[in-house]
Amino acid sequence: IVKSKKVLLEGVTFKNSPSWCLHPLSCESLILNDVKVFNPWYSQNGDALDVESCKNVLIANCFFDAGDDAICLKSGKDEDGRRRGEPCENVIVRNNTVLHGHGGFVIGSEMSGGVKNVYVSECSFIGTDVGLRFKSARGRGGVVENIYINNINMIDIPNDALIADLYYAAKSAPGEPIPSVSEETPAFRNIYISDVFCRGAGRAAYLNGLPEMPIENISIKNMVVTGAKEGIVVNQVAKLNIENVEIDTPDQSMIQIENTTDIT
Repeated sequence: IVKSKKVLLEGVTFKNSPSWCLHPLSCESLILNDVKVFNPWYSQNGDALDVESCKNVLIANCFFDAGDDAICLKSGKDEDGRRRGEPCENVIVRNNTVLHGHGGFVIGSEMSGGVKNVYVSECSFIGTDVGLRFKSARGRGGVVENIYINNINMIDIPNDALIADLYYAAKSAPGEPIPSVSEETPAFRNIYISDVFCRGAGRAAYLNGLPEMPIENISIKNMVVTGAKEGIVVNQVAKLNIENVEIDTPDQSMIQIENTTDIT
């Protein structure tokens, strides 16, 4: 569905798409209510919903069983996305359930036009590889900002309950030269996460920014993770607030913080 206004998808079921299932692009005033997607858990790139460069969006009361990202916000890839310059903005995601998939709620990695003003609440993720997932890489550019997430429940997350990784599909090598900031540098800032409950996780949280562009101003409040194999790992963050967070893990370090400033 491309460049359309006042779009309503309600009470419909989609199954077994060969790639992304639902992909509204450059739409305005988009509502998905009581929509179901069933894709095999093993379907690579079998995303349930990719909302790309859309404005004024409501995603509510939906059920997604996917082989890749479930609820994902995007805005174009690299130079093409920057040239189009259409952010995904003013999005409400409420009361949705996700099974399997690579992420319950995801932003990126193709976010070169920006993503802003997003509110996510009352969602449940069951057996997704990752729960809350923010991903990007050098070359993308774009700004992700003003993201508010609360009241999230997760069960049996094999990897990270929460991850924000700006080295998506790449590795950080010790001693590598740090590039200067340019239009190709992605920026993630002003992310507020609260009231998150997870039973069973590989790692509670992983925040990994770029040395030339740390993740800026991220708050994690009232988060409980039980049965986690590892605790919290933080690298390259500027302004981090962690408040009333409980992690049940045998990991002796519990929380590892490197290259991070302004920590509360």
